[in-house]
Parts: sequence; C-alpha cells; structure tokens
Amino acid sequence: MLDMVNPAPSEGPSLEELLKRRRPGYSLEAPFYTSPEIFQADIEHIFKRHWLYVGVEPDIPEPGDCVTIDIGTNSVIIARDDDMSVRAWHNVCRHRGARLITEEKTSVGNIVCRYHHWTYNLSGDLVFAEHMGPSFDHKCHSLKPVHLRNVAGLLFICLADEPPADFDEMAKVMEGYIAPHQIANCKIAHQSDLIEPGNWKLTMENNRECYHCTGNHPELTIPLFAYSYGFAPEEMDDIQREQAARYDKLVADMTAEWESKGIPAREVDHLDDIVSGYRTQRMPLDGDGESQTMDTKVACKKLLGDLTEAKLGGLSFWTQPNSWHHFMSDHVVTFTAIPLDAGRTLVRTKWLVHKDAVEGVDYNVEDLTSVWRATNQQDSDLVGLCQLGATSVAYEPGPYSPNTETLVEKFINWYVGRMRTHLHIAAE
Repeated sequence: MLDMVNPAPSEGPSLEELLKRRRPGYSLEAPFYTSPEIFQADIEHIFKRHWLYVGVEPDIPEPGDCVTIDIGTNSVIIARDDDMSVRAWHNVCRHRGARLITEEKTSVGNIVCRYHHWTYNLSGDLVFAEHMGPSFDHKCHSLKPVHLRNVAGLLFICLADEPPADFDEMAKVMEGYIAPHQIANCKIAHQSDLIEPGNWKLTMENNRECYHCTGNHPELTIPLFAYSYGFAPEEMDDIQREQAARYDKLVADMTAEWESKGIPAREVDHLDDIVSGYRTQRMPLDGDGESQTMDTKVACKKLLGDLTEAKLGGLSFWTQPNSWHHFMSDHVVTFTAIPLDAGRTLVRTKWLVHKDAVEGVDYNVEDLTSVWRATNQQDSDLVGLCQLGATSVAYEPGPYSPNTETLVEKFINWYVGRMRTHLHIAAE
C-alpha cells in the first residue's frame, strides 16, 4: 500500500513546470499529492518558511512543562519558563547535536542532554557542561531559538530566519475574536492524534469545504446549518430559496447582536491575499444552537472565561497552511495538520474546556468529543480515497464547485503563489 501511495520517482514535468501550468479553478496535478520530491519542496518552501499552528497555552500550563513538535526532520521544543513566559528552541544539543527531549509532552526542571549531560535552563541558556576546559564560553552555546508567537492562547512557530511580518495583521484581528474564550484559562480535556492516509494538501482541501458533508458527516451536520457551507441558488426551488434567505437574515441579525455585546463575529477573509493567510467568522448553530455536539447543547456546564450566555454560535478560524479551529461558549476544538511524508498527514485535535471544569460533573469526554471524533475519521477515510485516486493513470485535475469549494480554491491559490514566490517563478 505504501508503494502505491508513495511511488518511486519517475520522469515527468518539473515542479516549476507544474506550478506554471496550474489551471485556476481545478485541483492540482497528481505529482503534487504523490511525489516525494514535491513533498520535500513543500517542507522547504511552505513548512520551513511560514507560521505554523502547533499547540495551545494549556499544553504547558506550569513552569517546566514542555512539548515537542516535529516538522520534517526538524524538532522544536516549546517550554514554559519559571517566569511563566513561553519560549521555543530547536530540539538539538549544542554539543554534538543529540536530540534533547524525545517525549511529545513532559515536565523538567532543566533540559538535560542524556548523551553527555549538557544542561540548559528554561531560558535556553547552557548552565552545565563539564570537561570543556577553562576557555569554554557557556554563553556561546545556548539553545538555538525558534520564532514563537502566542495569539490569545494559540501557539505558532516559524523556522525561518526572518518570518513573515504580516502575521502581526492576523494576530491583531484574531486576538479580539478569540479573547472572550480565554484559552489561557482552559485545560485540555482530550487529545486525538490521527494519521490520515493522504498528502497534507488533500487534508487541507478536504477541510476547506463542506460540499462533501451531506451524506458523509451525519454527526457534524446536526449542529451545522445546511446553508452554512454553501449552496447553488440556481438548483433550488422556491421553498429552498426562502429558507436560504431566512438563514442569511439570521446570520446578519446574530452578527449584529453578538457584536453589540462585544463579541466579534463578522467575516474576515484573507486566505489568499496575504502571506499569513487566514479567515474567521462566527456563525449561528442549528437546533438549540449552543455547541457542536450531538444535541447542539453545551457539552460543558462551566462556560469559558467570563461568558454567561451559552448561545454564542461557533467562531471558526482557519490559517494557512495547517490549521482550523472552532470556538463555542463551552469548549474549543483546535486542529493542526503536520505532514509526515508524501502520503501521510498527522491531524492532531485538542478539546479545551474551562480549567476549573470537573470531568464527570461539568462534562464527560464522550459528549464533548463525539461529533469531531466521528468527523475526523470520516474525513481521514475520504482523504485516503483521494490519495489512492491520485496514484491512478486515470487521474486528472477536476473542477472545483464555484458555490461550495471557493475556500479550496483559495487554499490552492495561496499554496501555488507561495511556491512560485520561493522558487522565483513568475505567474503567467
């Protein structure tokens, strides 16, 4: 199976040629999903040069708490210092390059290399290295830092020497949208790691549309309005058009009501017109409309932050190249996609609740996670089918729906544009 998903390199058009001839409004050619060489180019030009969402403040709630994240062959440590600040470094000892922390999550007093016991404090300074002689300068051998930004509790890193500066624009907007949910005052109630059998771009394309939701996501379509993920007006009868008009009015009315209460809600879309692409919008939920749960009611009795109203819809937030998030009054669900190889992608999902919520009293994990655990597995299966299809000689790029796949087109526009820029390819 792996040989089918990651076939051996073969003669064919170059990456530069494939980028030049990309047809707007259509999916990418097969090598973008199957080629190990293009996968390595994606790591180099996308994942090593842009801001990546990797976790949340509640991953490291106390001094000494650490998490690691692997991007290609690069491993990064994120840790909380004794002064409660959060820092990131390359997970590489400055002596002979050994990996320092091998666990995904741990707690330490200092960061100690098991090889020769070089020891670093939680500011990244080398504090112990024996047998190095009197001229050895500890200050010249601190851990190598990685750029880290905290956006209202969401943690982003960038491996580039000079990260994209327009991240500041996104952060300024999103801090206001996310702030009412107070991520720093949350805890992680559950985490799920799912390896999807597909290229990371297929994972992201699948996420950027709900054309496939009806019939494939029976759990997710309980809290989501049918009209919230697009429709074709020319295919609707009079009753359906009337229902769609009522939905549009509901969105407008609820947006005005939420914003009158200081809860940002209106759509902001910069998915393909800036380097640090993003989109956000708060949308009403169907049914009783409180949360993304099977009965659309809150899954946690203790609301987030200082919120007192359960019916605040769902705030969605998408970032390029690798994340999406949903914020409700009672919990937050965050997703990060990390490429493993040309045909596999790690999708890491975290469910956050108020830090003082008690499991079994205020919430239970099954109710909290059931919608997205089912949806994630369904999406993984669909991505796997697309990956298999991309390996067929019959595959050719297909057209995106102009009604329900506009965000997929924006993701691909962003990807192609960023690859062209880094490879110095002029758009035709």
